[in-house]
Amino acid sequence: MVEEVKIIMLGTGTPNALPSKSGPAIALLVAEHVYLLDCGPGVVRRAEAAVLQGVRELAAKNLSRVFLTHLHSDHTAGLADLLLTPWVLGREEPLQVFGPQGTSKMCHHLEQAYRVDIQNRIYGAEHANPQGIRMQAKEYKEGVFYEDGRIQVEAYLMQHPPFEAYGFRITTPRGVIVFSGDTAPCQGIEQAAKDCDLLIHEVYSAKGVQSRTPKWYQYHTSVHTSEVELAALVKKVQPKTLILTHQLWMLGENESGLEAAKLKREAEMIANIASEYGGQIISARDLDCITLDSQVNAHLNRN
Repeated sequence: MVEEVKIIMLGTGTPNALPSKSGPAIALLVAEHVYLLDCGPGVVRRAEAAVLQGVRELAAKNLSRVFLTHLHSDHTAGLADLLLTPWVLGREEPLQVFGPQGTSKMCHHLEQAYRVDIQNRIYGAEHANPQGIRMQAKEYKEGVFYEDGRIQVEAYLMQHPPFEAYGFRITTPRGVIVFSGDTAPCQGIEQAAKDCDLLIHEVYSAKGVQSRTPKWYQYHTSVHTSEVELAALVKKVQPKTLILTHQLWMLGENESGLEAAKLKREAEMIANIASEYGGQIISARDLDCITLDSQVNAHLNRN
């Protein structure tokens, strides 16, 4: 029997502090096994929200493995929470952290930063187990860096200067899933996404970026991907399903107060992609659950 594969969008946000969108984080579930892709702010509490919606596999004590695309703060600020909270709530195995160069130092310094808390919980009245608070950091380069009999994860170099950033091509029992992380258009994402079944990709508004200051225009256009550029990519690689995440609508400083404008901008971006691509497009929201069936068709469950 082919194991069930689900994707839970735990956080679809950006560095903008929008209450409706936690920091970038995705849970990949293969049967009862959990794999996290990035861990932005709010990751553990979003996982608990998914538990309350019926995804019991995401109980905190089961969060013990994370793959980091790059070390930008919005993709890693939940790492301390991922280390500490599941441990306090019963995780008994070390947290495995796979990431690019610099990950080992980040993990070491996090353990040192919380040393007082860790020692108090282990040697104080809680008698917390000493294994669940350990971190096992493994740094990767391009190529296959993880296999366990259920999935295979291959890293491709992305274009997100000055960071060393990667996207992932993940082979599962129900098809190939590609996650771009953060990137501008580049050869790496084209290679990773070739013949994939489901592509999860960041995106910004080609219209909205025109109103940014010269500094931010230069930044966004050199390290991220507009929906026009994304349309060209999916027209070329033709995934069955495209999931939009890390969406930058660029409506102004007070984006949280512009819901109608956001929906209009979102629709414009989807239309621009759909003009070049006939596959399924999902504009992701936090806690969306996407299930892959035996034909690798994606089914969205949104509560």
